[in-house]
Amino acid sequence: MNGGTLHSIGDLARRTGLTVKTIRFYSDRGIVTPTDRSPAGHRLYDVEAAARLDLVCTLRDLGLDLATIRKVVDRELSLTEVAATHAEALVTQISVLRLRRAVLTAVAERGATPEEMDLMHKLAKLSGDERRRLVDDFLDAVFGGLADPHFAGIRRSMTPELPDDPGTEQVRAWVELAELSRDPGFRAAVRRTAEDHAAERAAGGAAVPRRDPVAAVRDGVRPALDAGVAPASSQAAPIVAALTAHYARVVGLPDDDGLRRRLLTRLETANDPRRQRYLELLAVVNGWPAPEDPAPALDWSIQALCSRIPPTAARTSDRSG
Repeated sequence: MNGGTLHSIGDLARRTGLTVKTIRFYSDRGIVTPTDRSPAGHRLYDVEAAARLDLVCTLRDLGLDLATIRKVVDRELSLTEVAATHAEALVTQISVLRLRRAVLTAVAERGATPEEMDLMHKLAKLSGDERRRLVDDFLDAVFGGLADPHFAGIRRSMTPELPDDPGTEQVRAWVELAELSRDPGFRAAVRRTAEDHAAERAAGGAAVPRRDPVAAVRDGVRPALDAGVAPASSQAAPIVAALTAHYARVVGLPDDDGLRRRLLTRLETANDPRRQRYLELLAVVNGWPAPEDPAPALDWSIQALCSRIPPTAARTSDRSG
């Protein structure tokens, strides 16, 4: 130490809070070498060695391995270079831990079987390309063969994009969304909705308003819901008339009981809680605002239509689960 005070290994242990055994371990591996030895052969360390040991402790706390630490303290590697490399590695580790936490939390909350847990784990570990293939397979099943440029925008709006550094909730939402997109019943239900929408656009012609009937229903009945108007009441009649008149223009058919039965079927198909759940999960994955739930408006409209269709033609709404 150039004439400075030398410390025994015991002094160094008291200074750093490490055990004598740990310091001896670092010393034996040449990471913190003694400056000198006492007449009795005991190791002695100068202040620089103590500072070096402090750096070793810090780097170990940050998770660096001993081989890398030795290169840093021997100045074979710059601290900046090592810090940048280690930070990148930690990003990957954090991502893996988030995936594990998301799967375990979902298992705990849902009471999943071992088979379901295995599936969730596999879905969570998919690469970006694998996720895109899974999503494309779902969207192809829903929109494939429907030759309408309008569906390109709808398809994009239904595409989940898990970020490179997702939060735990995003990972959990992605796993549930991926499971849902693999459900044959859900695929068939969304396909029927897409086919209905395509048929309406084809029937209406270019001069007809293109607004989706489900969106028209949602917005059209909101005042009635806010005011507490009963679906079967006389106050609801003009609202129902406006909805059926709009639908008649969309599909190019007369506004009669047949049209009301057709609209009823359309709304029952759209009133699937799995569809809303998909949109909610999509919003979480993509970091979008939570979507409005159309179920109250659809429930109200279905009841209102049923009360105005002849009993032999009316059907009870069945929101599939």
